[in-house]
Amino acid sequence: MVANRLPLRRWRRTQAIAGVFVRHGFGFVIEQLEPGWGKAHSTPPENLALHFRLALEELGPAFIKLGQILSTRPDLLPPAYLAELGKLQDTIPPLPWETIRAVLVEEMGCDPEQAFSSIDPTPMAAASLGQVHSARLPGGEEVVVKVQRPGIRAVIETDLEILAALADRAQATRWGQVYDFPCMAEEFAYTLRNELDYRREGRNADRFRENFSGETFLVIPRVYWSSPRVLVMERIQGIKIDDIPALEAAGYNRHRIAVNSARIIITAVLEDGFFHADPHPGNYRVLPGEVIGVMDFGMVGSLSERERRDLIRLYLVAAALDADGIVDQLVQMGAASGEVDRAGLGREISRLLGKYYSLSLKDIHARQVVEEIMPVAFRYHLRLPGDLGLLAKTLTMIEGIGVQLDPEFDLFAVAQPFVRRLVWRMLAPGPGWARDVLLGGAAWGELANRLPRAGNRVLERIERGEGLKIHLDATDRLERRLEWLSWSVLGGALLIALAVLAVQAFPGDVLRGVVVVLLALGAGGCLVTWRRHYRD
Repeated sequence: MVANRLPLRRWRRTQAIAGVFVRHGFGFVIEQLEPGWGKAHSTPPENLALHFRLALEELGPAFIKLGQILSTRPDLLPPAYLAELGKLQDTIPPLPWETIRAVLVEEMGCDPEQAFSSIDPTPMAAASLGQVHSARLPGGEEVVVKVQRPGIRAVIETDLEILAALADRAQATRWGQVYDFPCMAEEFAYTLRNELDYRREGRNADRFRENFSGETFLVIPRVYWSSPRVLVMERIQGIKIDDIPALEAAGYNRHRIAVNSARIIITAVLEDGFFHADPHPGNYRVLPGEVIGVMDFGMVGSLSERERRDLIRLYLVAAALDADGIVDQLVQMGAASGEVDRAGLGREISRLLGKYYSLSLKDIHARQVVEEIMPVAFRYHLRLPGDLGLLAKTLTMIEGIGVQLDPEFDLFAVAQPFVRRLVWRMLAPGPGWARDVLLGGAAWGELANRLPRAGNRVLERIERGEGLKIHLDATDRLERRLEWLSWSVLGGALLIALAVLAVQAFPGDVLRGVVVVLLALGAGGCLVTWRRHYRD
């Protein structure tokens, strides 16, 4: 039992968690994890998604954060649950000022009256992990002071340990044959512990400011001081981005605001691979000149260069309405396993693509696409690697803000120039391109030299029924032909593939024709070279 794996003092919390889920109609789940604990409940099945959200809210900060993360995972939960988790509320009554003041004294080593010329005892906002107060530095700068609730770390650690034990139990059930629950629990614990360290949030803000140092349409607050439990940042004054009447009264261009807010996310994703993952209206302020001020850097996402390239490749095959290509790319990305029902998944994707066949980009909305993909992802257990799930939710949120500001807002139109630049970087040789080509060419050349003799030895050992020990060494004329054949075919295929990508990446551009001609000539050169060496 889970309880046997936990200290006795945590037994009551485990019972409380089980009791809340049973009361909300999830006794059948608890029964799977702990036989004898689950009980029947009268909650109608159609209301289970709602009750799942209510149960998480009732259980407190760790479970609220778990729900927020699960809301980005269409591979784990059906769409009805994802929609409910998007409504999770993380607002609770604030703590008394004296309690917060004691945390400030402990973290800053002095009375807050010494560190600030003034600080408002009434919080601006209060959530499960902490609350925010406005203040002013001795130099006159207006700041916000984010203070963590005392004792919240111990509460979080208790719940994380219980969740880890429950994940171990879940792995032994039939669900464990599909999902790696212990790994998920470990990833969640890592994310939540990072969010409990306000120094990390300060570093995130500094990194965003550095990444956008040359941009004039964005303001990132300055970090004045941080510790694990206190963060002091510049206060961004402005109009809340969804306060349409105030924006109209100020004379702001709502279309430009929508475009600027989208550029923030798209630039961060495709150029930097590091993006603000909580773009709800409360975190965006509009300043004069349609400049966007962004706040709260506790939740961020990151994409490696490879993940960004995979996204572009997925975009290209989707734009070509190539269902089989999409399946291949999903497998290559690790989103679908090699055992996935490729035919069934391909049919589902073909049906989705058919809905968008005759539509222009401005008639396609990210939220609609994501909502239609969710059921498919759940049925085929597609697991979005890295922070791609978080990215999907972020894009739908920022598109929602854009459409609210301007009904004609087109997220894909804003993204198109960034996509083209990334495709060009994929095609053009970069700093490490020559090294990669040389290393790859050496590897293929070595394989071509050693492969024939290795094949003979494998066949001989198979005939004698012996184990296989491969030693490759060959230098004859046939092997040289094979080497040149490998080089030429691989080089020609690569150049033709690059030409196809160029056609898709630069529609209508004169540059496209130049690139295609040059690449085609290169492919022809590869074939001529191979033929000459074959004759020799």
